[in-house]
Amino acid sequence: MRPGTALLRLTTTHERQSILDGAWWPRSRNLDSELPQLISALTEHLGPITRIGLDSAAWDELPTRVTVDDRVVHIDVFSVGDDTALVTRGDQDHFSLLVVPPDMPPEAARAAMTEAVRSGSPKRAQQILIDTSLWLSPDARHRRSPHPGPGSTTWTRPNHGSAAT
Repeated sequence: MRPGTALLRLTTTHERQSILDGAWWPRSRNLDSELPQLISALTEHLGPITRIGLDSAAWDELPTRVTVDDRVVHIDVFSVGDDTALVTRGDQDHFSLLVVPPDMPPEAARAAMTEAVRSGSPKRAQQILIDTSLWLSPDARHRRSPHPGPGSTTWTRPNHGSAAT
């Protein structure tokens, strides 16, 4: 991953048959630097974002709101530890993103993001992270390929205003 980018992958199909709608791989656990990049990328591809729900245990500090491009996005905090971010667009349109831990090795992170956007995948975020961590074991490396499949798109967005971490 290039320094100063947010890595986001969203499904590009309209069916929404999977549990997850995409994946986000933040560079750190600092939301002050990570959220503006995520919100900008989501807004560019989905439209205005009004809320994001995050697991309190996964982040250093949790703001109650973030302002990006003169829009206020409210931050909801929950403590379920399910490795997801819940994104609200408009009043009621919800998207669920796998949150890949920032310290996850790149091969496993790419594999997790690919699985999160696989059409019809019945896997929950936690199971995807477990499975892709196992993928790194020496005897499992030859069995899987982390290349994206059809129905997914990856976006990177330059970091315009905060220092790389």
